[in-house]
Amino acid sequence: MIRFAATAATAMAIAAPALAETWNMPVPYGDSTFHTVNIREFAADVAEATDGALEIEVHSAGSLFPHAEIKNAVRSRQVPIGEFLLSRLSNEDAAFGIDSQPFLATSYDEAMTLWEAQKPVVTELMEKQDLMPLFSVPWPAQGLYTNGKIATVDDLSGLRFRAYNAALEQLATLAKAAPVQIEATDIAQAFSTGQVQAMMTSPSTGANSTAWDFVDTYTAVDAWLPKNVVVVNKRMFDRLPEDVQAAVMEAAAAAEARGWEMSSEEAEAKKAVMEENGMAIVTPTPELMDGLKAIGGTMMEQWSASASQEGKAILDAYQAD
Repeated sequence: MIRFAATAATAMAIAAPALAETWNMPVPYGDSTFHTVNIREFAADVAEATDGALEIEVHSAGSLFPHAEIKNAVRSRQVPIGEFLLSRLSNEDAAFGIDSQPFLATSYDEAMTLWEAQKPVVTELMEKQDLMPLFSVPWPAQGLYTNGKIATVDDLSGLRFRAYNAALEQLATLAKAAPVQIEATDIAQAFSTGQVQAMMTSPSTGANSTAWDFVDTYTAVDAWLPKNVVVVNKRMFDRLPEDVQAAVMEAAAAAEARGWEMSSEEAEAKKAVMEENGMAIVTPTPELMDGLKAIGGTMMEQWSASASQEGKAILDAYQAD
C-alpha cells in the first residue's frame, strides 16, 4: 500500500507542469486604467500559452510596491516583473526621458518612431541592471487641466502644478509655477486639499481621476506622449524554459500592439467623458502654444547639453527618420 501510494504520488508529480510558478507583478495604476487592463490581458495570454506553467498575478494601484519602488523591486528580484513610467528613470540617464520632452513627438506616429529609436538604447541601459524591457505603451498626448482658461504661459505663474517626472518639474519651473510630485492615484485628494491647482496629464488620467470634480477646463496642448514600460528581471527570465520564454515574448508583442491601439482609442473617448461631465474642452490659444513651445525649446537645449552619447544617439536616429 505504501509503495502504491508513493508510485501514485510520483505519477501525479510527473503529470503536473514541471516548472509551474506564479510571478507577482506590481503596477502603479488602478484597474480602470487602460494600461492595467492591457497588462491583465497580457497575463491571461501568458497563462493560456504556457498551459499554466507561468501565472502572472497583477497587483494594481501600487498595492504591492509604490510606483517609485517598482523598478528597483524588479532589479533586486523581490518581484520578477513590473510596470512603471519610463521617464521616471531620466535622472539615471536622459535617454529614459526623451519621450517627455515637450513637443518633440506629439502624435502616435511620431511617438512610435521615437520608441523605435529609443528601444535599443533603453534595452542596453537596462541590461546593465539585470533588467529587460518586454513592451512599452504610450499615454495619450498630455493636456492642461485648470480652473478657468489659460491664455498664456504667464497665467500658470504661481500655481501649484502636479508633476510626475523630471521633465514636468522642469516645465513647471520654467513656467514659474510650483511643481509638486503627486502620483496618479492621489490626484483627487491633492486637488481637494489644495496641494495642487493645475496639472498636465492625459485624458485617460483626467477621466479616471474624475477631474471635473476639481477643475473645469481641459486645454488640448498635446505636449508629448510619455510611455509606460513593462520590464522583467533578466536572470529570472533566463531561468524559464525556452518555450515559456517564447510564449512571454509573443504575449508581450501582442500587448504592445494592443496597448498602442487602446491608447489611441482612449484619447478622444476620455475627452468626451470629461465634456459629458461638464468640463470645457478647449483649443489652446496661439499665445499659449508659443509660450509652451519656447519652454520646450529651452528644455530640449538643456537636455541635449546634458544627455549621454546614448541619449544623443536616440535623438539623431529619430530626427533622421
